[in-house]
Amino acid sequence: MDSWRFKIQEFAYIVVGSLFTALGIALFCGPARIASGGVSGIAIIIHHTIGLDTGLMILILSVPLFILGVVIFGAQYGFKSLLGTLLLSAFTSLVEATAGGGLLDYTKELSVLLSAISGGALMGIGVGLVMRSGANTGGTDILAQILSRYTPLSLGTSLFIVDALVIASSAFIFGFEMALYAAITVYITSVTIDAVLLSFGTRSAKTVWIISDHHLEIADAIMAELGHGVTLIEAQGMYSKQERPMLMSVIANNKLALLTSIVHRHDKKAFMVIGEAYEVIGEGFKSLESAAWRGRSDTTQMR
Repeated sequence: MDSWRFKIQEFAYIVVGSLFTALGIALFCGPARIASGGVSGIAIIIHHTIGLDTGLMILILSVPLFILGVVIFGAQYGFKSLLGTLLLSAFTSLVEATAGGGLLDYTKELSVLLSAISGGALMGIGVGLVMRSGANTGGTDILAQILSRYTPLSLGTSLFIVDALVIASSAFIFGFEMALYAAITVYITSVTIDAVLLSFGTRSAKTVWIISDHHLEIADAIMAELGHGVTLIEAQGMYSKQERPMLMSVIANNKLALLTSIVHRHDKKAFMVIGEAYEVIGEGFKSLESAAWRGRSDTTQMR
């Protein structure tokens, strides 16, 4: 019964999250010509350039990327992400057909700014809910994961590069001012995603300890799907006096739901402890150089 409740909850997150994301795209960003990164941003550019349906373009662009993700990362990419892609495409087309040219008068600068804020907030809520299910809406997230896997770049840096390229492209099509609005939307989306996911805690990352008989499969999935390192610690249960391998990893907040889904998929009886990481310094997080510079600055101020 718990397993079915878990699956229904995941499905609800994907459906509602995809709808909110589509509302942000079709009611605000699309009509205002705000190409806010990712596949949706590319679809908005194509829609305003040659007139193709935004939702259809999201599907056309996302499905090949999803297939590429399955080829590179394996079947664990799963149908949840494909479902998110299909729903986002369908909802975007439906809302776009229903609402027509959006809700605001886009000849006014204030309307464009309101669209950047409202669209970013709605997309942030939507993507955050989809992430809570352990899925994603596909698209350029997959390209970022591939970049992160085959280059020294972290996942966050890879996502930034991909979104920056889309926004830069929009500057040539819609003008520099619209690219700035797109950057505002991306920032608001990112902050809102964190706000949705921060029900897991208050910091940007978590330290996770996992005890499982399937620790090797879980470790491989964390490294392949999340792009985070994992440390194996030999531990002993004092009650049973048995040796039990324990995994330790530091996970960004926006990947915690996906981690939980990975562990649940491989071992429904696994034991997890999730704690706050006050600060994380090193590969994939804050650079050691910037932390050291801040420390020198604090020392100077104390003199």
